[in-house]
Amino acid sequence: MSKLSKILVRARRQVFSEMVGNNPSIFHGEGYDFIELREYMPGDDIRHIDWNITAKMQKPYIKIFKEERELNIVIASMLNGSVHFGAKKFKQELIAEIVANLSYAIIHNGDLLSTHIYADRLYSENKPTKKVSSITKSVDEILTFDAINKVADYKMLSETLYKRVRKRSLILVVADFFDLPDFKLLAKKHEVIAIIVRDRLEEKPPVMGFASLRDPETGQQLEGDYSKKSVDTYAAKVHGHDRELYNRLQKDGVRFTKIYTDENSAIALRRLFEGRI
Repeated sequence: MSKLSKILVRARRQVFSEMVGNNPSIFHGEGYDFIELREYMPGDDIRHIDWNITAKMQKPYIKIFKEERELNIVIASMLNGSVHFGAKKFKQELIAEIVANLSYAIIHNGDLLSTHIYADRLYSENKPTKKVSSITKSVDEILTFDAINKVADYKMLSETLYKRVRKRSLILVVADFFDLPDFKLLAKKHEVIAIIVRDRLEEKPPVMGFASLRDPETGQQLEGDYSKKSVDTYAAKVHGHDRELYNRLQKDGVRFTKIYTDENSAIALRRLFEGRI
């Protein structure tokens, strides 16, 4: 079975039977909620006429419903070179798993789903749909995307989403966030959630001694003595960066979670959305 098939089969099973599927309120739309009856006025939709009340009152009456019926949900994946990393599984594969789980949950809930792929520019945009068949395409695009030597541009991502997504939406940005994003303006227009994907080795690498490494984002060759002191210094910098990242997201009004490559992404996502209203 291919990697794509395994991810899709596992995501379907977790969403529809084990995990998110057992919590139908993970994403909330307001539905066609009935509000009141009122007398028919010229221009009203005759399909909303309540014929029983009309017969009793000898006047036409219509049912009034709420206008909001569904959520528009956008998943934006940032696939720069650094996602091509992982001790047991690349972050790029984890992103594919997260998108698969979210997509099945969104469509199962009857909401509109659209998916984007970004790096230094917008590489792919799948239009809003409720078709389950669209999930295979979007997940396959993530798995087969060539992220090597591509640089993340979060400013471009935020500006592009702000311009392209016109209807108020729930926007889920899936990335490793080793650069600080600015979602302040985007979060004023939409609800934004950041899903941070990481591998534990990149936050605290092992002591390797002298080694030669290649940066998958820039292609630069990095040579040096990766002693305990240098590794501890690096880990402290990552910790400091993440503290600044969390503060920035909170200040912008963006909820967030972190998921590691050795975690069950469906369980982590359920923890994230359990508190949604």
